[in-house]
Amino acid sequence: MVTVSAKSKLHESGLAGVEIIDQLRRSKIEFVVAVPDIVTCDGLLWPLTNAADITVVPVCKEDEGVSICAAMSYCDRRALLLIQHTGFLDSINAIRAIAVEYELPICIMVGLQGMEPDRKLKDSDSYGIRIMEPILDAMGIDHGTLREAEDAKMITAAIDGAYTKSRPFVFLIGNSPSSS
Repeated sequence: MVTVSAKSKLHESGLAGVEIIDQLRRSKIEFVVAVPDIVTCDGLLWPLTNAADITVVPVCKEDEGVSICAAMSYCDRRALLLIQHTGFLDSINAIRAIAVEYELPICIMVGLQGMEPDRKLKDSDSYGIRIMEPILDAMGIDHGTLREAEDAKMITAAIDGAYTKSRPFVFLIGNSPSSS
């Protein structure tokens, strides 16, 4: 359960959904394939549903999203998968096979539900959050963390790099983006 004071701390970073969306536009992302999650819904997913230039594709399972993003890459269309860390963990086999072994530019934003705002990922009380970076490192997947307003500036370069190298990239969202 999130208390009011803890929830307000999630927004203290200034990580803004509008800035993330602006970076996605600069990256030429046309599709956001998403399974709604509590970390990204208010500040990112819901505003994206109103964007005229980005199509939101809702899916039931994260591994479906991996396949859809892969198909888009074959059509020279850019897509981003927006999921929660539990769904990432659930779909590791699809990510391994499709993104890593087939070397496809699957870009994924992963909401870290339960991430403590004052801790590093490796120090989280949540086992699922603590193992995210080691898993990504073991799989050879480049990744970055979005927690502060400044972090959003890396999005365009990271997505462009993923498509240039034809390799996956994962953004770990540690703080809920604000909706303003």
